[in-house]
Amino acid sequence: QVQPVESGGASVQAGGSLRLSCVHSGLSDRHGHFWVAWFRQAPGEKRQGVASIAHDSRTYYADAVKGRFTMSRDDTTNTLALLMSSLQPEDTAMYYCAAVSALRVSEPFWSDPTVYTYWGQGTQVTVSS
Repeated sequence: QVQPVESGGASVQAGGSLRLSCVHSGLSDRHGHFWVAWFRQAPGEKRQGVASIAHDSRTYYADAVKGRFTMSRDDTTNTLALLMSSLQPEDTAMYYCAAVSALRVSEPFWSDPTVYTYWGQGTQVTVSS
């Protein structure tokens, strides 16, 4: 069973940094190539794509986080990481790890949460001013 598990969420001051991790155990070669992504959702708002990495390492970032967030994946350990720097109060949200078969996603839809099949439970990031 595929179950991403996130960790690393915390409360930080504006300008600080955090590193989120996701272990997407259960995904293996039998699932074929897959994309992994980070989404976030603030209270009362829609879930938004933060960053996504394709199976061939193409990486996509939301405009709001470009230059501040860096995403990486290590398929040998089934680990996805999100290094967040220069955090701002508007980055406060629940952050979710997600995965989807490469057959079900393409570049224009990397940030569409309805495309992704597997979801973690989320990890909370709170940035105070």
